Amino acid sequence: MALETKPDLRLEIAHVLFIDIVGYSRLLINEQREALEELNQIVRGTEAFRAAEAAGKLTRLPTGDGMALVFSNTPEAPVECALQISRALRGRPELRVRMGIHSGPVSGITDVNDRSNVAGAGINIAQRVMDCGDAGHILLSKRLAEDLAQYRHWQPHLHDLGECQVKHDLKLSVVNLYTDEAGNSVLPEKFAARQRDKFAPEPSVKAPGRRRKMWWIGLLGLAAVLLFLATWFFANRNLSKTVGPATPGPVSSGSSTPNPVPPIDAKSVAILPFENLSSDKENAFFAQGIQDEIITALSKISGLRVISRTSTARYNSNPENLPEIARELHVAKILEGSVQRIGDRAHINVQLIQADNDTHLWAQSYDRELTDIFAVEAEVAKRIADSLSTTLSPQEKARVETKPTDNADAYVLYLRARDYQTRPDTLLQDFQAATKLYEQAIALDPNFALAHARLSATTSNIYHWFQPTEALKQKARNEAREALRLQPNLGEGHAALGVYFYYEELDYAAALRELDIAAGLLPNDGDVGLYIAAVHRRQGHWQDAIAAYRHAEAIDPRNPVMLYDASQTYFGLRDWPRAIEGLDRVLALSPDSYNVKIQRAYMEFFWKGSTSPITTALDTVPASFDPDGVMTFARWDVALMNRDPDTAAKAVASCRSETVNAPTGFPLPKSYLQGCIDLVRGDNARAQTEFESARPAIEATVANSPQDGPRRAQLGLLYAFMGRKDDAIREGRHALELKPISVDVIDGAVVECYLALIYARTGQTGEAISRVERLLSTPFAVDYCEESITHSDLRVRWEWDPLRKDPRFQKILTAPEPKTVY
Repeated sequence: MALETKPDLRLEIAHVLFIDIVGYSRLLINEQREALEELNQIVRGTEAFRAAEAAGKLTRLPTGDGMALVFSNTPEAPVECALQISRALRGRPELRVRMGIHSGPVSGITDVNDRSNVAGAGINIAQRVMDCGDAGHILLSKRLAEDLAQYRHWQPHLHDLGECQVKHDLKLSVVNLYTDEAGNSVLPEKFAARQRDKFAPEPSVKAPGRRRKMWWIGLLGLAAVLLFLATWFFANRNLSKTVGPATPGPVSSGSSTPNPVPPIDAKSVAILPFENLSSDKENAFFAQGIQDEIITALSKISGLRVISRTSTARYNSNPENLPEIARELHVAKILEGSVQRIGDRAHINVQLIQADNDTHLWAQSYDRELTDIFAVEAEVAKRIADSLSTTLSPQEKARVETKPTDNADAYVLYLRARDYQTRPDTLLQDFQAATKLYEQAIALDPNFALAHARLSATTSNIYHWFQPTEALKQKARNEAREALRLQPNLGEGHAALGVYFYYEELDYAAALRELDIAAGLLPNDGDVGLYIAAVHRRQGHWQDAIAAYRHAEAIDPRNPVMLYDASQTYFGLRDWPRAIEGLDRVLALSPDSYNVKIQRAYMEFFWKGSTSPITTALDTVPASFDPDGVMTFARWDVALMNRDPDTAAKAVASCRSETVNAPTGFPLPKSYLQGCIDLVRGDNARAQTEFESARPAIEATVANSPQDGPRRAQLGLLYAFMGRKDDAIREGRHALELKPISVDVIDGAVVECYLALIYARTGQTGEAISRVERLLSTPFAVDYCEESITHSDLRVRWEWDPLRKDPRFQKILTAPEPKTVY
């Protein structure tokens, strides 16, 4: 029968703004209420909202975690409203909101409360458009964007993203709207993932019949989870882990011949990601957390070789090619599992598989209250140990069976925090979110020693990489001490205290003492071994560091971040072939990583002296990919190396951020970069204006972290560019007092390089050249910025121009580059 059209169904074209709070379901109930109240207040305060409501042209629809605003006046109304909301949110980074806008049909309805309301495809499509974005994005349907594009003032702010697949397999054409003050210029993750997929290797052919063998345990296949290595460009300072060599082999410099692959240990096991079978997909963190805690329990058993979660995270929950995976991870056994959380209960399925022939050794199902989950994790660990004929010592058995908390809510908060803390592309806001969740868990259970330990380690990372403040230093120390007071034999507590001594106190002997204790308590914990290697590296004990790296790599063999940092170690030792070989291994795992491609190109420059590989690599990067302005910095840097100030200026002008991150992690105002461009052009007067504009922000950064040597050295270089000779030398020398090479070979070398540049730019030619000569054979006297010391840098970079006519400097450039001995 034909569809009968109701005569009272009147369709009208409306302009819909759909808004929601990102991560809303992860918030506590009171936090959800507070976030909604704040969002409502911001929305109601916008001029576009008030004008439409006063004219009777606005309908409001609550949606639980946000709202839909239906405007019936002009297509510009919801767009203006979104921009006004976005500007208001700039001062509230904790309130993460995304928005979608569409013009489409709606019709009047009567809702359950007998009130007049609206519904229709226009609202549904606006929500689908919004779903394509991340926090901060204002996305428009192509239809609405085409209407706006007819007006000149909108055109510069509309950026076509292409198609996005949404619910019911629909594909929508989406446009990103952003300005200098509002919106989010970063490519949305759904579109970034599609770009990454273009570089992903073809999936392996599935073995027939495996799915039939798995039906009885209830595991469903998932699409492959691609691990996107979002390590920032120049991440040598922004990684929280330090890792092993690019290839196994002799320690001698330049050797890249691998040793024969050892046989697979029969007592080796990898735990693949657990599948989330919960109806609420937000519970994915819970499934991952259970997997992570089982790995942690197993890491306490010295008779086993357990692969770190970082190396297994890129695999499916239920893969078809187990023998191939086992060969890649170099293990004999694989554990698969699934988790279904329903309220305060969890159903967990696990099975242990002999990987080489894909046979099942045992399988078990558990249906427990959340408070009993710890017993499940311990039982699985002991069952695996028993299956691998490994006997636990009484101490190991006690450590595995120790219950971290009796409070189920505190444990769930802890698992949420771990989800943030263990992300491959952890940012400052992720560390801060983890900190908040650990604190909430501790508030529910003050005796939760493991949460105290994780809170300490997370705080130390924030201190080291982002905010070296006294308050964070004290907090990291106090939380580590409290963890060990509550549980003196807690391996994670000793590890946290070791990291504190390493990052905050630079007390390497104390750090190694605590980390060695942690290694004894957690013999399969890859992070502990990596921190041990990191401390040895900071001390300049290269043989000890490389030996520790090799041990760590055995635990975490396919961790891209680990392999990346391994290459950085050889990069700092000027062993260019091994450094590049390491990055090639990273690219084999993460072929879509623009950051690594560009770093590899920089290494070629340092080794061979040509900037062409850098330019070629930058040409592959989408214009919208510029996290923290790091791509802008690279484009600016290579353009000035090529003495092309116009291209450098275009790169800076196109940057959406007001600051860009230098390789040392220093946030530099764009005016600083522009001042350098003006110096290259020979326009010193304009350069001084730009530098004066940048000075207050750079001085404030140093004032907030007065004990940070590299930041103070950067300030000294600014003063040198400004002609403030005495101030420049004072800051450079002070930086060297704070971070001498004898205390920290990495940051100490960075500071020494800055000081050499300061002397060069202030007419102290003899001082500059003598430091250059010494630094040419100093490990880690290289970095991706103006303070690097290699023959390639000295020949090409504009910063060294004041030394070019000096015969001593010319002699340095004609002599063979010294080799670093380690």
